[in-house]
Amino acid sequence: MATQQRKYSKEEVARRGDEIYRRDIRAQVEPHRNGEIVAIDVESGAWEIDPDQITAAHRLEERYPDATVWVVRAGSRYLTRFGAGRSKK
Repeated sequence: MATQQRKYSKEEVARRGDEIYRRDIRAQVEPHRNGEIVAIDVESGAWEIDPDQITAAHRLEERYPDATVWVVRAGSRYLTRFGAGRSKK
């Protein structure tokens, strides 16, 4: 079975995805849909948004079967956070 060669490194996918989000998507989704997941094809710039990560990615992949997908959470620097938050006193 042949394995598909990656076109971009993980770092390049992240850089491209974040750039597309900042440049083209952020103003359309924040603050109205904060907390939802944005799946972005780093090749075409196409994107889908949904509260569910899998749903957003699947809808994007239905439109672009060869998509290189990067996901971000609207209004947040993090897709997922681990641990309890700390408050400053």
